[in-house]
Order: sequence, then structure tokens, then C-alpha cells
Amino acid sequence: MTDRNAKAARLRELHRPGEPLLLPNVWDAASAKIVEEAGHPAIATASAAIAAMLGLPDHEGAPAEEMFAAAARVIRAVEVPVTVDAEAGYGLPAAELVDRLAAIGAVGCNLEDTDHRTDELVEVSAQADRIAAVRDAATAAGVDLVVNARADVFVAKVPDPVAEAVERGRRYLEAGADCIYPIMVSADEDIAALVKGIPGPINTNAFPGVDIARLAELGVARVSFGPMPYLMALETLKGMANRLLAGEDPYDV
Repeated sequence: MTDRNAKAARLRELHRPGEPLLLPNVWDAASAKIVEEAGHPAIATASAAIAAMLGLPDHEGAPAEEMFAAAARVIRAVEVPVTVDAEAGYGLPAAELVDRLAAIGAVGCNLEDTDHRTDELVEVSAQADRIAAVRDAATAAGVDLVVNARADVFVAKVPDPVAEAVERGRRYLEAGADCIYPIMVSADEDIAALVKGIPGPINTNAFPGVDIARLAELGVARVSFGPMPYLMALETLKGMANRLLAGEDPYDV
């Protein structure tokens, strides 16, 4: 447990505004090893990529057991800290979610504030209570866990997503989250407002064409690539398969 908690502390320390932790999200042991060998100090899984690998839909369309099993294979393959995309927690009680994450060696997790049964945002107080319960369960178990709290307001297209994200971000940090992830935020002015309004590390996406240096200037502390690495790998395979059928050199990338 000491080594595991040391990894959690290391993951938390890597969240530095202006010097963001870059996470080209992985989906299996091989992709995790590639990212580690490239020199990345931490690894994150992507639920969308893992679900697709399993042939199942994202947003908790895959059984929790299969998602945790896939994450466990990632964690066994590497030495660096691994944070797991636990979606909305699969409906598990907080203590059970913490136990399952600890059992596979995860030192961090994403927690979404969308109820995937209804595709509606969870009310902010209820989600804050959920995060607090996870934090309390982790403390009771002696488990250090870096909680990346997703605020899905840009996905849900609420009327004023920046103000809503600031409110949720503040409440989630007070409840025990370590980082706030307003997924799908893209405009510089919105990111700047979130960094200013939320008193904790901010996680943003890396869309195609993203300027990482600009995100650093804006004060972002963590950058996620989501399923993009997986999709890029599939594009490479697609090109190879098509060239084979066309009688071309399959390795002519």
C-alpha cells in the first residue's frame, strides 16, 4: 500500500498549472508500455477506447468487470502511476468503487457527473456528495486516490457552461476532488475563465490541431487525449488493410 500511495502522491504532484501533465490515453497493456517507454511519467486509460476494444458502447455500455479487468492489464504492464477512467462509477457504492480501484493498483480515477441511465447531468449537490463519499471511503481504507472530477456541462450544452462548470468545480474540490475536468471545453476565453474561477487544477482535452503550449499559457494542469490515440492506431491499420487489397505495399505509410 505504501508504494501504491507513493504513486498516487506522484500523480497528484504532476498536476502543475502551466506545466500540464500530458496523457495520451491508452486502452491495453501494449499501448501502455509504448507510452511509458516514450517517457511519460503517468498513464491514463480511456473508457471509450477500452469499450470499443471490447466491442461495446462507451458511457457504461460495457460491464464494470470487463472495464476493471482491462484497466488491471494496463496497470500490470507498467511501473508509472495509472489513473483509470471509471466513467460515472458503474453505480457502485463508494466503498466498493474504491476497493475495486485499489485492488487493481489504480492510483487515480475519473468520475463523471452524467447519469448514463438517463443521459442527464447529476444535480451538483448529489455529485458533490458522491465525491465526498469516495474520498471518505478512500481515507477509511488507507488508500490515496487522485480524483479527477468531470464536469459535463459543455457536453450537456447547458445555457451558461462556464458559470456552471465553475460552480461544479468549486463544489467538487470542496468535496475532495483533486482536479476538475470540464470535458469538451475548447475556447481560450472559456479555459481562461475556468482556470481563474476554479481554485484547483484544470484538465482539458487535446483536440486535433490543439496547441499544447497555448494550454500551458492558459494555466491548464492536465491534458487528456481521450480515444484519439486508439482511433489513430485504427486508422493506421485501416490504411494497411486497404493497401493490401489494392495490391499496394502495405507498409507504405
